Amino acid sequence: MNAITLGPLLISLPRLYAIACAIALLVSTRYLLSLPSAKHQRWFLGLVVVWLLAARFGHVVLHIDSYSVAPLAALKIWQPGYHGLWGMAAGLVWTLWSLRSRLIAMGGAMALLVGTSSLWLVLVTLAPLGSDLSVKSLPDITLEDIDGNPVHLPSLADDHDRIIVNLWATWCPPCLREMPLLAEADQRKGVGVVVANQGEDLLPIVRYLDEYQLRFRYALRDPKQMLMSIVEAPGLPTTVLFDGDGNALDVHVGELTHAQLQQWLDD
Repeated sequence: MNAITLGPLLISLPRLYAIACAIALLVSTRYLLSLPSAKHQRWFLGLVVVWLLAARFGHVVLHIDSYSVAPLAALKIWQPGYHGLWGMAAGLVWTLWSLRSRLIAMGGAMALLVGTSSLWLVLVTLAPLGSDLSVKSLPDITLEDIDGNPVHLPSLADDHDRIIVNLWATWCPPCLREMPLLAEADQRKGVGVVVANQGEDLLPIVRYLDEYQLRFRYALRDPKQMLMSIVEAPGLPTTVLFDGDGNALDVHVGELTHAQLQQWLDD
């Protein structure tokens, strides 16, 4: 899982790790660098802004094919998509310039920045708060589509190289934002997209799909939210990627981006 729940909040783990590392950097530099309070505040606030802008820019550059299709998506800074090495490099340049008159403090700040940035990359890679995939293969259950036809999930692996199972609801704004991306992926050869509505009646599901003219081959209803339980999803939307043999490859909690979906389907 790439997210956890804290009370009613669904928090992305990479974002949680980033906040923890930023706090560690703030505290350590405040007490170790002996900078005047105003100077330290100006450097740290500038560092955060520069890091975020550069990390976002780096991610966009490395996934330019995806963002060229929807350029405005690059401005959706609340979505996943930050490259830590680009952020660290920009942060080092900012530190070099803003603390140039204090060489000892500048060296210490750069060392601490490299250390906390490296720690963030390690945490994102190892995901100590995450867990192994709770689902190993396509769940052996049968759900009905919106026309009342039964669909046995494991049978989908016979016809597709990649199967995407998305858990959603009409009351969930991130779910609705990613629906056009999933509908587009459903048109790709060898890809099967299952959008399994969780716990809602038929009417709001059909009304939403018709209103936005979204067509899916496997628009299913899961009124008892069996998939939520099997996947151990902490919230919606949750999306699981399976290969052509029905084996689970990855789980993403939260809104999908075009870049991430493209990476899933191209790998």
